[in-house]
Amino acid sequence: MRLFLVRHGESLGNINEQAYRQFGDHNVPLTQWGHRQAVEAGGAIASYLKALPSADFGRLQIWYSPFLRTRQSKDALLSALPESVVGDVREDYLLREQDFGLFTEIYDHAEQKQKFPEEFEKWARLRSNSGKFYARPPDGESRADVAQRVRLFLQTVMHDAENSDHNVVIVGHGVTNRAVEMNFLHRPVEWFERSDNPGNADITLIEGTRSQGYESILLHQAADRLPGQEGELRDAYGADVTITPKTGG
Repeated sequence: MRLFLVRHGESLGNINEQAYRQFGDHNVPLTQWGHRQAVEAGGAIASYLKALPSADFGRLQIWYSPFLRTRQSKDALLSALPESVVGDVREDYLLREQDFGLFTEIYDHAEQKQKFPEEFEKWARLRSNSGKFYARPPDGESRADVAQRVRLFLQTVMHDAENSDHNVVIVGHGVTNRAVEMNFLHRPVEWFERSDNPGNADITLIEGTRSQGYESILLHQAADRLPGQEGELRDAYGADVTITPKTGG
């Protein structure tokens, strides 16, 4: 079995947190650059599959989060994949981004503390006493909550894990994709705490069989902007919207 974990391409929220307030977390679009990244990720998967023996290949089962940036990334992937390699394409709400509750759309800790002082202090104590993995933002989800719902999702694909020719693509988010890897490879909580989110449009490949075990590798690292390209392709993909990046401290 092969499991391709693809994080969405660069979104407006990745270059300016104000986008989460303007659109709402679920409706933040990709940037033009992020769309290009996702197309290239689809090409990387296509190249990998092309190199496999024909007898060792099954059509891709593609799953994606319902958030706009993951739907756009899924479409970009599909545009780079031959139709002959694509099987079912399905959305699953269990793959959505972590819910930060009262802190949704507020990513600056100083502002969180200013607007919700009591809730912030309680959350800070939980993070200190229990660790980031278990600390639940007020009215939101902890990373442990995300890992639990991702485990539910994996039950829908695990029954095919015995088949070496089964290929699955998951287009998700940084935390949810890490939770998939944690569950699938039985990583400990310490691994999650020490690991970082994959980069935008990076691909982690998990490959193996249930009897022989699974391993993960970074199959594709998306291109980032080079010096001098910082201002390129920052407009929203598919919409006439531009968020000006923050400057200064």
